[in-house]
Formats: sequence, structure tokens, C-alpha cells
Amino acid sequence: MYAQLHAAARRLMDGERANHTLQPTALVGEAYARLAKELPAEWAGPREFYWAAAQAMRRILIDHARKRGAVKRGGDWARTALDVVDLASDEGCGNVLALDEAILRLEGEDSRAASVVRLRFYAGLGVDETAAALDLSRRTVLRDWEFARAWLHRALLEADP
Repeated sequence: MYAQLHAAARRLMDGERANHTLQPTALVGEAYARLAKELPAEWAGPREFYWAAAQAMRRILIDHARKRGAVKRGGDWARTALDVVDLASDEGCGNVLALDEAILRLEGEDSRAASVVRLRFYAGLGVDETAAALDLSRRTVLRDWEFARAWLHRALLEADP
């Protein structure tokens, strides 16, 4: 499980700015520390663990981005359009806050598709692992993934001035 979470963290960090202070190992370590502190020691199964890990890594990246943005009320941030065509690829994405806001809006429209995105993007799960974690068919996950990618792509383009 550690190797999978570390690979997901590395993908997430690949899309961040070059001088990012968080490293993949630190992200996984901090996520584990939060999980150990906040949640029960025993997991019902991999589904619950991966979901909690994805949520923990998401919260850490969001908190880190907010802290950095608060330093200079935007600092050297530049608004950029995000390409979510390959959210789970090695390319990652550079604007965690914009993506997270879009995922929250997606959740209001299709909570299952948002869950698929969170597991694939934040936890780094593949299609089959996501299907098992959410107790869905492979085809349903693929359909939700396609819908979510298109929806998020449109939402992020609309948000870009």
C-alpha cells in the first residue's frame, strides 16, 4: 500500500511548482500521521483505507496551497487553465485549489463521479482498484471517469479568465 500511495503522491507533486516544499515521501507520511490520529486503527478493508488516504492527501495539499497563497495574498500565483484529460497520469496538475473547487462542484452534480476522481487522482488507484473500492463495475468507473474528465475540463476552462 505504501508504494501505491507514494506513487500517487509523486504524481501529484510532479505537477506542482519546482520549489514546492512538500516532497512525496513527506506527503505520504503526513497523510499517514493524520490517518493514525483521526481514524480507527483497524480498517474494514482496502476501500476505506484508500478513500481515507485520498482524502487526507487532498486536505494536506489544499492546506499547503492555502497557506502559501495567504503569505502574499496570492504571491506569485498565476491563473492557468488545467488540462484534466489525464488527471491520473504522471503529468499531474499545478493548481490544486482550482481542481479541488471544481471537484466539489462536480460532487454536487454527480457524487459518484467525484468519488471516482478522488480515488484515481489523489489515491492513484487504477480503474479496477477504483471499481473494487467503490463496489462498482469496471465499466461504470470508466463511464464516470470519462464524464468527470469532460465535466472538470469544461469547469476549469470556464473558471479561467
